[in-house]
Amino acid sequence: MFKFNHSILPKIGDIQLPEFPLLLAPMEDVSDPPFRALCKEQGADVVYTEFISSEGLIRDAAKSVMKLDIYEKERPVGIQIFGANLESMLQSVEIVEKSNPDIIDINFGCPVKKVVSKGAGAGILKDIDLMVSLTEAMVKHTKLPITVKTRLGWDDDSIKIIEVAERLQDVGCKAIAIHGRTRAQMYKGSANWAPIAEVKNNQRMHIPVFGNGDVDSPEAAMKMRDDYGLDGAMIGRASIGYPWFFNEVKHYFKTGEYLAPPTIEARVDAARRHLQMAIDWKGEQLGVFETRRHYTNYFKGIPNFKEFRMKMVTSDHSIDVFEAFDEVLENFGDYVFS
Repeated sequence: MFKFNHSILPKIGDIQLPEFPLLLAPMEDVSDPPFRALCKEQGADVVYTEFISSEGLIRDAAKSVMKLDIYEKERPVGIQIFGANLESMLQSVEIVEKSNPDIIDINFGCPVKKVVSKGAGAGILKDIDLMVSLTEAMVKHTKLPITVKTRLGWDDDSIKIIEVAERLQDVGCKAIAIHGRTRAQMYKGSANWAPIAEVKNNQRMHIPVFGNGDVDSPEAAMKMRDDYGLDGAMIGRASIGYPWFFNEVKHYFKTGEYLAPPTIEARVDAARRHLQMAIDWKGEQLGVFETRRHYTNYFKGIPNFKEFRMKMVTSDHSIDVFEAFDEVLENFGDYVFS
């Protein structure tokens, strides 16, 4: 179906990546430094920050500026920004550079209404000339490699991703990650990877083409690599509360077998460290509140767990959450995940 050459290892600018790298997708309120650090430990090759508003950065909005924090141990790391105003985007590049990331990524794919209504994120898929000119200006404005994350198109009638990818490459974009849905689909239905493979199979393309959307099992990642021939997989929802996903994919690639699921001790340890890093990074209240979304997945599949999960997600003080973790070890220490 598609012809590819996996003997050439992908590079983003001067950043050499392994064969078929696994990238942690930028996810709002998820891809913060503690979570990225855990994913990095578990095999993510490149991690991206949650998307940051260019307008917020310029206004010096505390929430936007805080998202610029990166740990040395998570490199290579990309900071992702979104916006549709040229001057704001260029100013934000200057602000982002001070955090010294390895990559600056532009979000041309977010389907959420509050972003799209400003012409940013996937909204820009209605104006491909603007998308290209913004990218070109940003490439010229920084020495850091600029990458792009986008979708197939605005809707099924406007899929021009082959042209879009070529034009972005021509103005200096160093890699492109494509989510296999249109903006109209949001996150519904199934991701379609065939148009992404067509981008990769275009003789003119020489930058890495990463696939995104529905990479939710080691088999799916292998299919993306072998049947669609993409340069790597960007993984989002499958990693929430489950940073082990990256290592599980790599183990499957290497052996053709599933890695044993993490033990209850490993899960409690990850949840504990996640919460502690979050508190160290953003303070007790925010740290406790913003780590809650991960607990359901950390402890998914354990029977009669509701009481413990409720304590984790409703407690306002970290001492109570840490206590809940201890109780999980006491009560479910022997539980074997299948």
